[in-house]
Amino acid sequence: MKKAINRWFVYPFGLVILWLLRPCITSAQSRDTGQLAQRVLPGAQVEIYKRVGLTDLRASIVYPPDYQSGKTYPAIVFFFGGGWIRGSVTQFENACRYFANRGMIAVAFDYRVSSRHKTTPFEAVQDARSAMRWVRKNASRLGIQSDRIVASGGSAGGHLALATALLDRINEPGEDTSVSTKPNALVLFNPVTKTTAGGYGYERLGDRAEDLSPVAHVQPGTPPAIVFHGEADTTVPIQNAEEFCERMKAAGNLCELHRFAGQKHGFFNNNPELNKQIIGLTDQFLTRLGYLKPLPNTK
Repeated sequence: MKKAINRWFVYPFGLVILWLLRPCITSAQSRDTGQLAQRVLPGAQVEIYKRVGLTDLRASIVYPPDYQSGKTYPAIVFFFGGGWIRGSVTQFENACRYFANRGMIAVAFDYRVSSRHKTTPFEAVQDARSAMRWVRKNASRLGIQSDRIVASGGSAGGHLALATALLDRINEPGEDTSVSTKPNALVLFNPVTKTTAGGYGYERLGDRAEDLSPVAHVQPGTPPAIVFHGEADTTVPIQNAEEFCERMKAAGNLCELHRFAGQKHGFFNNNPELNKQIIGLTDQFLTRLGYLKPLPNTK
């Protein structure tokens, strides 16, 4: 009789607890779904490129419409901006689809940010370098030309693209560092090029600021770069971009800086006309490098 009473009491009590917790469970599921939407591109082929603890980091791959198995294609990879704090891979969704239509394999990478993973910029750099190693390791399987891989990104994402080329000392512990992270070209949208005094993130990085500062690590053989920057940018001053390009040229590297008068940080995100102009300039840059075929009616 006692056991029967206990079962009679416990069963409805458990249902009451589940009913009370239902809003919390639903909310958590909604947050997870919303966060996942920020970390993959709709309609893309999605693969996990890295696991860190319980965290899966994903690559969203967009193939050319006429992709053929057995053929190889140049590739362009994108890292979203957001100050290493937040951001979404959908920032470069249109760019991914544009360059896929132009005959490239486009990949948008998720990476750890402080708002979702309680991490620092150093983990973001580790992830970006892991992403590039993943591309190179899987180039044959994915149909990617290993000598034509472009790294691109905006703001902190531009910093991560630069990190794949320049920050050789920052790697995920235990990773195979014999696989190169260096891209073959760089496309940078108001990138963080300097994290020391006068640059972005200096207060946060403190004594380790120079370790993450691309301008301090420029050397001969750095991949050719095109940089788009607003002259009214108060988040990442255009003087940082100027200094970066000056260092690049002094080291014998190609660096094109395109200045946009009156434009602030992230101007390319919300201005369709300027975005179209920047994509066009990027297309011309990659065509000159031999990664793209010239557009019809262009010389």
